[in-house]
Amino acid sequence: MDGRDLVRSMRAVGSAGAAQGLRTVWTAWRGRRAGATGLPRRTAERARVPGQVLDVEPGPGGGVVRFARSELRIMVEVNGAVFWGWDGARPGPSYALVGDGPEPDQRAVLEPGKDGGWRVVAERVTVTVSRHGAVEVRTPGGVFLRRDLPPRWWEPTDGGRGRWMQRTEVSADARFFGLGGRTPGPRLRDGTYRLWNADPGRVPAGADTPSAITMPLHMVVSDAATCLVFHDSTWDGTMTLREGAEGAGSGHDRAGTCELRMDGGPLRCWVMVGTPARVLRTWASLTGAPALPPAWALGHHRAAAGPGGVRELPRIVAGHREHRLPLDAVHVDLGRHERHPGPAADPEGLPRPAVLAEELRRDGIRLVSVAGPAVPAEPGDAVYDRGVAEDVFVRDGAGGLVRSAGRAGVSVYPDFTHARVRVWWGRLHGERLGQGYAGFWYGVHGQAPSAASAPSALPLSARHFLEGDGGDHREAHNVYALCMARAGHTGLRELAPRSRPFLVSGSGWAGMQRYGGAWPEEVTDGWPGLRASLSTVLGLGLCGVPHAGAGTVGPQERPSPELYLRRLQLGAYLPLFRTEAGRRVGYGEPWEFGEDILEHARVALLERRRLTPYLMTLAHLARRTGAPVARPVWWGAPDDRALRDCEDAFLLGNRLLVAPVTQEGAVRRAVRLPRGRWYDTVTEEPHTGPGQVMVDAPLSRIPVLARAGSVLPVRGDDGGVELEVWPPASGRTGGGLVIPDEGDGCDEPEVERYTTRWEGNRLIVERDFGEGVGGEPCRPVRVRGLGGDGSRARPAQM
Repeated sequence: MDGRDLVRSMRAVGSAGAAQGLRTVWTAWRGRRAGATGLPRRTAERARVPGQVLDVEPGPGGGVVRFARSELRIMVEVNGAVFWGWDGARPGPSYALVGDGPEPDQRAVLEPGKDGGWRVVAERVTVTVSRHGAVEVRTPGGVFLRRDLPPRWWEPTDGGRGRWMQRTEVSADARFFGLGGRTPGPRLRDGTYRLWNADPGRVPAGADTPSAITMPLHMVVSDAATCLVFHDSTWDGTMTLREGAEGAGSGHDRAGTCELRMDGGPLRCWVMVGTPARVLRTWASLTGAPALPPAWALGHHRAAAGPGGVRELPRIVAGHREHRLPLDAVHVDLGRHERHPGPAADPEGLPRPAVLAEELRRDGIRLVSVAGPAVPAEPGDAVYDRGVAEDVFVRDGAGGLVRSAGRAGVSVYPDFTHARVRVWWGRLHGERLGQGYAGFWYGVHGQAPSAASAPSALPLSARHFLEGDGGDHREAHNVYALCMARAGHTGLRELAPRSRPFLVSGSGWAGMQRYGGAWPEEVTDGWPGLRASLSTVLGLGLCGVPHAGAGTVGPQERPSPELYLRRLQLGAYLPLFRTEAGRRVGYGEPWEFGEDILEHARVALLERRRLTPYLMTLAHLARRTGAPVARPVWWGAPDDRALRDCEDAFLLGNRLLVAPVTQEGAVRRAVRLPRGRWYDTVTEEPHTGPGQVMVDAPLSRIPVLARAGSVLPVRGDDGGVELEVWPPASGRTGGGLVIPDEGDGCDEPEVERYTTRWEGNRLIVERDFGEGVGGEPCRPVRVRGLGGDGSRARPAQM
């Protein structure tokens, strides 16, 4: 047990009661002791720094700079990303990247710089390497962005790979974001953040909580530019951040700092510079385009957790039907949360899964299976026997199977770092697909050792294949869930090639967006949990994971009617939307909170369904550009410092601004607006930004504002897609995109572009066919914000 586990355990003692806290300490100690068994003993270490530069070797896109005790490989890629790796590290192999990365930009050359250093000048960035090994990044105009000081290594004197540390300075006005799904944020305050996927458990609000989705990927936003920085190492580590401070014109600015410490792995780094949209587009080109969910997956999902929840399934479905509440999918967990997706017993008291799936599909409801990596170690279990015969499970250093007790009983775990095992796992999904399941929800928190969870499912000494390189769980831990998602996604595509896979994972690492969505576990109850949910989703979006969501109840809570409704209202505008019951089975349905709450919940659910065409358009754009669906309000104006500090609202695409209610009892709230005119989507009252305005936030709704000039695809009363138009300001123009998609096939739909403008007193809405050719929209148009009743308007003939 190390100091971090001890501190986290002491926090649990104070927050969860003495008995539970002491049990947590004991669990952490046992897990740490078991995990360390079989690991090499730590010996004396020798510190190392690069030393003085000796010579260089120019190459495509950059070259190699040799120092007295290391060498630095630096390359500018064709997509504008800059890579550098110490000790000769190359971009690949990497679990994050697609292949070995893009081709180098032949126009970028390594040339002599000042004071004995070297530099690479590229289209978007200039990188300078000092004679001592500091790496500095500036804009083409020479504006300072970041400076990586010479790194330091600590290596065992008897050989082997050591740990390392990298200190970085950034501009005084810079702000930090990212590092995966973090509850304090989305702006990362001063503090130390651990880069180790762990089951969060129940933790105090505002604490440096563990996260099941961590990434050594952070975004630095300053007035000059936005930098996306990725350190490609899967090992355990910490990142300590400290924001800078400006000297108010005195010239005595204090730079912001970032200190990264990793327990192992290569020291290699990617830096992308530009606008937020550009750097995430570059990130998607490096790590893969986000997976496109089927259209039904963007609707309302309901979780039926555990055996009690499964038995409640008929009541849940009937209740939604009786109260006219939209429902698009139900998630079935048979009570063995981490069990494999292979054959499973039929739920007691319910029809067989195939019959149940067919009954639900007739009502437009899909059945989603909750599964996990654990395979019960029970001889006679078909999956276990098959896995043992094919040698797919993780083993210890002595060659024996690693067995662990968890929610699925005594279990073994597949080694997803082996391509053969991933194929075996992917084929298991055919059993559930044949039973009528339409998607999979991976719950993998239990595999992550942490002080807040049960004893480690996989000890640190467990051996992994690691694509042939071999290693232990210290190196494989963070990418275990990523490789599991890769196996499931690949298997589903092979088993159902004409359908888009729906796969959501509760844990992951950099690059997880190419396999599906993310659903971080709720870590905090009450109103702080609501705010933490928003922070997590926005943080994941800035790490290239556009499809994420948050629950409507915390891990232990029985929410008040107001809190339940406010969380549901927020969830209805997030990329993925799933509701759950409270701590007690059967508690947490909208109709159980009274008629008023039921009516307000119905409004939120119907609005979610109405916005499905817009959400589907955003999903297609995310796949094509890497842009998040839910974005910080500073997305289009990262140099607006007031917007950079706004954390209680977000943009849904570029057209809607959502301002959830995060304070108990609030019926009005302040909203900070980006530049331009914005309309309240209920009252149609216009507001002008930039600036802060006060808007009504009654219990019946949360404030949502539409950008002037927007053309939004929405679902009409007849179920078809219609255009909702918000007029541009006088003398301005606007527009929007529609990417129609009603199914789950793999065909690429045509992009429809629409424009709006004023012609005298007439509002013109037309379809843009390109090259200056316009025409009448092929869809019904509804104009809002003109002060009337929002009736349908006939577009002008062109």
